[in-house]
Amino acid sequence: MTAYDTTFVANAAAPVGHKPVLLNEVLKFFAPKEGARYLDCTFGGGGHTQALLDSASKVSVIALDRDPDAQARAAELSKKYQDRFQLVDLNFGDLGSLPNRDFDGILFDLGVSSFQLDNRERGFSFRSDAPADMRMDPRSGVSASEWLESASESMLVLAIRDYGEEKQWKRVIRAIIAARGTGALARTSSLAETIVNAIPERERRVARIHPATRSFQGIRIAVNDELGALEKALPEAFERLASGGVLCVISFHSLEDRAVKRAMRRWCGMPESEEDSMPQDLRVKKAEALTKRPEIPTDLEIENNARSRSAKLRAIKKL
Repeated sequence: MTAYDTTFVANAAAPVGHKPVLLNEVLKFFAPKEGARYLDCTFGGGGHTQALLDSASKVSVIALDRDPDAQARAAELSKKYQDRFQLVDLNFGDLGSLPNRDFDGILFDLGVSSFQLDNRERGFSFRSDAPADMRMDPRSGVSASEWLESASESMLVLAIRDYGEEKQWKRVIRAIIAARGTGALARTSSLAETIVNAIPERERRVARIHPATRSFQGIRIAVNDELGALEKALPEAFERLASGGVLCVISFHSLEDRAVKRAMRRWCGMPESEEDSMPQDLRVKKAEALTKRPEIPTDLEIENNARSRSAKLRAIKKL
C-alpha cells in the first residue's frame, strides 16, 4: 500500500467487541410481555437475544446463525436460560425450513457481526493480513479469493458497482481481472492494495473512508448472497408472526433497506415504489407501519459504537 493507506489502517478504530445496535428501539417496538416468544434471525454476539430474555419473565427466544463460531458464543446463554433459549445452526435465507411459528416478534440485524470483523482469520477486514475468505459460514460456498479468481465480469459489476456502490468500479474490476493468477487476490492486504492502486490518487486523498471499504463490502455481500437470502427470508418471517406480532429489521446498506422498505410497504397495503401503479382497491393490508421513517442511532450511540452509524431500523405490526 501507499504510505497514505498504511496510515489510514493504523489509525483505524480498535475493535470494540459486540454492542447490539439500536437496542432500546428494538425493545420499544417489541414491548415484551410475560411469556412472549421471539425469533432472532441474526444471533451474532447475542446482545439483542439476551436483552429480550431479560426484558420480561418467561420470555423465550429462538435464534438463528449460520456462523459455526456462534455456537460457542451461545453456550453461556444456553446455560443461563436453559429451555427459554435455543440457537439453531441455520442461514436465515433457509428460514422456510424452520417449523416454529406464531412469534410475538422477529428481528433481523443484517450485515457482518463485530466478532466476524474482529477475527482477522475470517478475512472480512483489511486492518490486518489474512486469507481473503469473507464467508459467514466457512463450511459452505467458496472464499472471496476463489470467487474473485473466477467470477464473470457481470458478477464483478454487481458486486463492486451495485453492492459496493464504488464510483471507480470500472478501474477496480479491471485491476481485479488483471491480478488473477498472481496471488494478489489471495490475502486481504494484497487485495486491498490492488483495489487502492486502481483508484486515482486524487480520489484517495479526499476519501473519508479507506478506499477499499466499498469494494470489500460488495465482495462480501456477493460471496454470502446476503441480498438473496434477505429476499427469501422476509416473507417467511412475516408468515411466522402471530397476529399483532412485530417485525423489526436493522439494515446497514441502502440495497438492504430498499428491499425491507418495499416488502413492508407491500404488507401495509401501500405502493412499494414510485413505479408501483397497482390500483389501491387491489391492495391487501396485512400490517401497519410502526416507523414512518427508519429509526437511526442517536449521536450518543454512534459515539459509543461507531459501527452503528449507518444503521436503519424499520418495523411493522401484523394485523
